[in-house]
Amino acid sequence: MKVNITVADESHFKYIGKIVEMMEGSSKERGTVLAIRTPEYIQDKMENHKAIIAIDESGELAGFSYIETWSHTKFVANSGLIVAEPYRRKGLARQIKKRIFELSKEMYPYAKIFSITTQLSVMKINTELGFKPVSFALLTDDKEFWEGCYGCPNYDILQRNDCKICLCTALLYDPKDHKEEKK
Repeated sequence: MKVNITVADESHFKYIGKIVEMMEGSSKERGTVLAIRTPEYIQDKMENHKAIIAIDESGELAGFSYIETWSHTKFVANSGLIVAEPYRRKGLARQIKKRIFELSKEMYPYAKIFSITTQLSVMKINTELGFKPVSFALLTDDKEFWEGCYGCPNYDILQRNDCKICLCTALLYDPKDHKEEKK
């Protein structure tokens, strides 16, 4: 089945409820923590063109991801990657991740882009895009970002270690390390 991957906008508001539902379901299903976002949060991402949405040819939601800036746009997080069950293991996550990464670089060309995850598949995709595993100490020190981990069962580990160590893997793309690619 053909899937259209595009920057989300106001025309995609009708998918907000399904996106929130998919985030909650994915988090429970995998036993991992995906930051659950409110409908208002998702709407804001769409209004500000800071999200990627995948819609199949019949109009069904196939996947979603969004970006968030931290530390006065010095850092951009690629977050909330979800793929509907019928589209998993078909390369759609890779396509969405690649497009959200491209959008991040377009909107914030000088920002460091990061992702934290426990998912091996996401780590592999990030590595293919040029991300490198790093210490949490090299990520944003913005407290609001780390508060987003509150619902995680490992939050106590993160807190005990002053947001420097947890069970997630941190991956970072620094545009300074990829100047040659731009030429």
